[in-house]
Amino acid sequence: MSDKLKVGITIGDVNGIGLEIIIKTLADNRILDFFTPIVYGNTKVASFHRKTIGVNDFSFNVINSPEQAHDKRPNMINCWQEDVKITLGESNEIGGKYAFLSLERATQDLIDGQIDVLVTAPINKHNIQQEAFSFPGHTEYIQAKTGADDALMFMVSDELKIGVVTGHIPVNEIAKSITKEAILKKLELMNASLRTDFWIQKPKIAVLGLNPHAGDNGLIGTEDIEIILPAIREANERDIFAFGPYAADGFFAGDNYKNFDGVLAMYHDQGLIPFKQIAFHNGVNFTAGLPVIRTSPDHGTGYDIAGKSKASETSFREAIFTALKIVRRRREQEELMANPLKIRKLSKDRD
Repeated sequence: MSDKLKVGITIGDVNGIGLEIIIKTLADNRILDFFTPIVYGNTKVASFHRKTIGVNDFSFNVINSPEQAHDKRPNMINCWQEDVKITLGESNEIGGKYAFLSLERATQDLIDGQIDVLVTAPINKHNIQQEAFSFPGHTEYIQAKTGADDALMFMVSDELKIGVVTGHIPVNEIAKSITKEAILKKLELMNASLRTDFWIQKPKIAVLGLNPHAGDNGLIGTEDIEIILPAIREANERDIFAFGPYAADGFFAGDNYKNFDGVLAMYHDQGLIPFKQIAFHNGVNFTAGLPVIRTSPDHGTGYDIAGKSKASETSFREAIFTALKIVRRRREQEELMANPLKIRKLSKDRD
């Protein structure tokens, strides 16, 4: 039996670039030395995308469950049998329906321990909405399925690691959603993830302000003084090295982010705009704070380039390897915690 980790992969919206970046990633046979891929989708849909982008020498090994996976082949579990009408570049009900069937099956296998990590291709947050999926996105769905109290949308790369207090909510709801308790919870999740998942012993976390110029001493809003600053002070009392609040524009323009291990933004665009600019194609979306590991590329469905073989698989490939690194770090840490003698030996070796 192979000891390679099993990576579950969802296909995302069938009308987008999900299967294109999956096929491009797995078509490089060298990648199979590092893990066993299990794609949750449909072979007919995959064949359509493969032919559309002109990848000829590639096929999936069809299996019914992860335990049947071939460790030297890309594997696929057919999550439905019916034919699917694919309209590349179009957002419609079909794209959402089959994206969910893929996600539902893969998430259950992840929770059941049949796969080691989950990497999700992009979905359309609008067309996937249905009775079984009434969530703003992947993060909230997987959080609910695992029963976790909270989760952190954590965008990570070698250059920058940034999380958000509020995720997929309307801009006019942001200010009232920023509370001391919410900030503290996200700081705790980020601190724990930086220590456990990235092995940073004493993470330094920068906290961004909500208002322009971080409120300018109350002149442009009082949330920074009345809510964010007290949260930072209490975080420090809990042995979390948090600093700020910093005005977001100057913080990134002056490269101050390079002095920190993590950054906590107050809302989605405040964090993701600089992240995507700085990380470019190497960024990964990691859902921190869950008992399972899920990552995804830092881009969307790419309707405008679907089927044109223009989509870059770089971020998707990074998402896979980030997930693999995290699961190995978690398991090694669990092993160390279960064996105090190993911890003592490591400490002596470092001395």
